[in-house]
Amino acid sequence: MKVYQFIERHFWIFLISGLVLGLSFPVYNEFLMSLLKPLLMVMLFLVFLKTDIAQIFKKMKNYRLITSVVFLNMMAIPMIFYLIINFFDHNLAIGVLLLTAMPAGISTPAFTDIVKGNIALSASLVIATSMIAPLTVPLLFGIVDVENLTVNPWWLFKDLAMIIFVPMVTSQLLKSRASRFIERKRHLFTCINIIIVSLLVYIVMGSQRTAIFNDLITILWQTGFLYLVFILLHVFGFIMGFTEDRKGKIATAVGAAYMNNGMAIVLAGMYFEPSVVVLVVLSELPWNTLLIPFRKFIRLREKRSDSEYIDKPKKNNILLR
Repeated sequence: MKVYQFIERHFWIFLISGLVLGLSFPVYNEFLMSLLKPLLMVMLFLVFLKTDIAQIFKKMKNYRLITSVVFLNMMAIPMIFYLIINFFDHNLAIGVLLLTAMPAGISTPAFTDIVKGNIALSASLVIATSMIAPLTVPLLFGIVDVENLTVNPWWLFKDLAMIIFVPMVTSQLLKSRASRFIERKRHLFTCINIIIVSLLVYIVMGSQRTAIFNDLITILWQTGFLYLVFILLHVFGFIMGFTEDRKGKIATAVGAAYMNNGMAIVLAGMYFEPSVVVLVVLSELPWNTLLIPFRKFIRLREKRSDSEYIDKPKKNNILLR
């Protein structure tokens, strides 16, 4: 087995290593934090190199699917979670609202690629949710009336536009000039993205190590609660794609569950108190580990459907006899 095949097949080893190393041997400095945005852009650049942009815009023409998924992900689900959790813990409700209100993560096309979903649909959801986020995020927090919060829509829009559209345009320019070279190296892109994600996890977890270990009991139960939230997001996302095929359902599930929590961390640090910041950072744990059981779930569904397909002719033969 070649190195890139090992990394792609056992991606969970690298994600968990990033978590463990970030908590055990953190290196926190401004230079590492400044790498977060460029690394995200490199990830998306590699994803777009593997993606037919024409297919992305074709998927965006499916207005009913895109509109319904965007509304559910960006408005309905965040408000439902907030209203329920607010009965028990206001800060926890604010943290979950901030997380679930974020657009689909820049790395979701890469994650969709890892679990063999529809990358074009995934990228469409990233673009659609990112474009609407400057409107929906301030609106949501205006509805719940959180004091002393001012999210600048122009800053959010400008940042998102740079992160998403610069890699998209540059990748397509490169594809038009070096298509043969890209095709030869295509098999390495997913492997590189797994390594980049692991590095991002290491940097973010290391930046909040002290806060995480200060109140371990609270951290543990909040982490468990976040796992429940993320599992529900997988379920809701899979249901959202009921009109799509298997790959489409995977894309909507990944888009719902793997939000841009890097952006949530930035916003939490700028506008919220430390308890919300720590909660948002803790989302890195389910965000980076639930892809493992989700991929196993997808493979089990594939095996079951394949076995049913093989068994059908046998049953028909028995009936004919």
